[in-house]
Amino acid sequence: MAPLLEPNAGFKFDNAKRNQLLSDKGYMVPTATKTGTTIVGLIYKDGVVLGADTRATNGPIVADKNCRKIHYLAPNMYCCGAGTAADTDFTTNMISSQLALHSLNTGRDARVVTAMTMLKQYLFRYQGHIGAALVLGGYDVTGPHLFTIYPHGSTDKLPYVTMGSGSLAAMSVFESSWRPDLSREEAVEMVKDAIEAGIFNDLGSGSNVDVCVITKDNVEYIRGHSQPNERVPKEQSYRFAPGTTEFIATVPPAATNDAVAMDIS
Repeated sequence: MAPLLEPNAGFKFDNAKRNQLLSDKGYMVPTATKTGTTIVGLIYKDGVVLGADTRATNGPIVADKNCRKIHYLAPNMYCCGAGTAADTDFTTNMISSQLALHSLNTGRDARVVTAMTMLKQYLFRYQGHIGAALVLGGYDVTGPHLFTIYPHGSTDKLPYVTMGSGSLAAMSVFESSWRPDLSREEAVEMVKDAIEAGIFNDLGSGSNVDVCVITKDNVEYIRGHSQPNERVPKEQSYRFAPGTTEFIATVPPAATNDAVAMDIS
């Protein structure tokens, strides 16, 4: 009989024992870079507006100040990602390629619900081990659509949504201001305000505001739409003239142990 070969597909947990050993010995276990994140989306009268901050974190460290969190899926749909940065990138890239093949096979643009089904089935298959929380927005033949997909595969379809560590602050803006007949300018401004609420009230969110406006015939992706944390010039100069601080030109000889002991006595 041929030996049973280990399958190449799926997750491998070869480093689980190594990580446990490191933890038992008091060493820091390697962690993945996470996006922290505030991501939002809303439906307005002519389409969908998505928004995201641009901070990626690695524990208490800001790993990237200008991380791209709004991912391309198809010409008529985009997807915001929160959670583990690598998982959101590769999950959306894979589904994007599947949607392109689907469009070639059917001869028409994919529907947003098709992308949602592909994403939820893929995430459910791995039972939450893929750390991708997604906000999917797009416009197809049936109109504008907005979904949230959680890492375990559950979904919601709502007129306005927020996800990520700053989601509660962002939701407070939507709950107090959203209405069905928003104009494009009002929708973009509300998304900006929601993301900035997450930036200023959540340590995992920060830097700039990215916005993506999706309508029936057009997509506008605006990087750096708002920069609320732009560094301003310092109020005064901190350059000091040479010689400002005194220093000892020669170092005195070190005292011997006997001298030190005599001084102590």
